[in-house]
Amino acid sequence: MGITYVEGRVIGPSGRQENVKFLVDSGATYSLLPKAVWEAIELKPKRKLSFTLADGTTIERAVSEAFVVFPQGEGHTPVILGEEGDEALLGVVTLEIIGLVFNPFDRTLHPMRMLLC
Repeated sequence: MGITYVEGRVIGPSGRQENVKFLVDSGATYSLLPKAVWEAIELKPKRKLSFTLADGTTIERAVSEAFVVFPQGEGHTPVILGEEGDEALLGVVTLEIIGLVFNPFDRTLHPMRMLLC
């Protein structure tokens, strides 16, 4: 399976911004910001949640909120506050908030078909 990255920008509550190269991870629920990024935009932990890794290991991480901007859209989203060595991930909650879906066959992002039922 191919790896897809997208360039985006994250903005903290103070207005500080950082450009980020995100790995699109359709298996991740929340997006993750590396420690250097979330510290630079001055995010503060709002709560702690448990996450299960692909190998079944459970870890606890702090979660905050950030504004994200991509060429395809922008929005306010929850983000995991990563630790040293963590890579920026773009999870499905952020994709849904922005109204995008990931096509795994051609590894591209597309507008989501929005339903109002």
